Amino acid sequence: MSGTLLRPGGNDFCDFVHERSRAGELVVQPRMGFSAPERMRAGLEAVRAARATTVGTITVDSYTRVGDHGSAREALRTGTPLNGYPLVEHGPEVNRRLLAGLAGPDFPVQLRHGSALPQRLFEAMLASGLTATEGGPVSYCLPYSRTPLAEATRAWADSCELLAHRAPAGRPVHLESFGGCMLGQLCPPGLLVALSVLECLFFVQHGIGSVSLSYAQQTNPTQDLAAVRAMRRLAAEYLGTVRWHVVLYTYMGVFPRTEAGALRLLADSVRLARASGAERLVTKTAAEAQRIPTVEENIEALELAGEVAGQPDSAGLAASAEEEAAVHLEARTLVEATLALHRDVGEALVRAVRQGLLDVPYCLHPDNANQARSLIDGTGRLRWQHTGRMPIAASSVRTATGSPAFELLNRLGYIERRYDGVLPGPTRHALNAAG
Repeated sequence: MSGTLLRPGGNDFCDFVHERSRAGELVVQPRMGFSAPERMRAGLEAVRAARATTVGTITVDSYTRVGDHGSAREALRTGTPLNGYPLVEHGPEVNRRLLAGLAGPDFPVQLRHGSALPQRLFEAMLASGLTATEGGPVSYCLPYSRTPLAEATRAWADSCELLAHRAPAGRPVHLESFGGCMLGQLCPPGLLVALSVLECLFFVQHGIGSVSLSYAQQTNPTQDLAAVRAMRRLAAEYLGTVRWHVVLYTYMGVFPRTEAGALRLLADSVRLARASGAERLVTKTAAEAQRIPTVEENIEALELAGEVAGQPDSAGLAASAEEEAAVHLEARTLVEATLALHRDVGEALVRAVRQGLLDVPYCLHPDNANQARSLIDGTGRLRWQHTGRMPIAASSVRTATGSPAFELLNRLGYIERRYDGVLPGPTRHALNAAG
């Protein structure tokens, strides 16, 4: 396992993941959040008892995510179910009871949220005894809010320093960048890798010493393998003595509608995690295309992932050194162009986005240049169609035919059609149980 060595006596989320990885295990994690504490606890208990190496998740509701605590409070008063756990409104006493005897060194729990302005949420998190969370100044601003990026970056700087200074003794806070998941099915991997590295550098500059870099499974497993390996190289180059690991996300775009297709896609994400050296995987379920999954469906996905992770890799997934080098060069060029703008990483990020040196395709946030465009080539790889003002080599650009609207819709449904058998493609990695 690459990454930094464990510190003696360490006790954080990253330590748990590293220890399990050193034992040859893949840590798997659901997306899960319920408004009622008793249901949230039952979900966490089921995750802990699953036949897999797991960590828990508490995902907050959409009101809490945007700071509308009054609406969350009113929903609790009227008994209206929410689409996540209102951590702030439940308060520290309820939250500590939720976690008592459950969360600990052998079962870490991560708070997931989606907030561009997370200060109050992080205060509630620390008061509840949680020390692992995720997000970032760019990745939780551009796709999820209209908050000006400069404001979000200041808020995240203050929030990181809050986490660094108020963490419990012996339990440093772990912070995961969501940068590798920025509209992932529409972003060629160099940009995702660069954003994840840059956000981790931002966290470190503001006192966080335990981080993880994210990457979302995309449309071609060989390209994804090259991307995650390039990410690991960049992390080793830029993060120094910081503790870090890589988390892979099962595909985050339009999911297959058939159970067999969804299970094949999940199984392929597990194989990608194993082949790339990613230590943790955030899973999705066979119900993703229809509705919010139940606890039972989440457990089925976790146990399937655990089963596939324990099997020998018969797929022979491999990436060429040339493709890995190309992703590494593109990502490193974007990182260096950003860092050259200012010694403060947050200010550098704001300037890079404002100048279009970092440009997320199809992202409508007012601060994003939105000049970059991507396409899926004949091999299923995500490529640049237009790079705007980003410092990306012309040799990386491809051309496409057809109307822009058709091409976008075609891209969004590409994986769904491929894994449901509408398109020919690499869906051979199936468990017998998946049909």
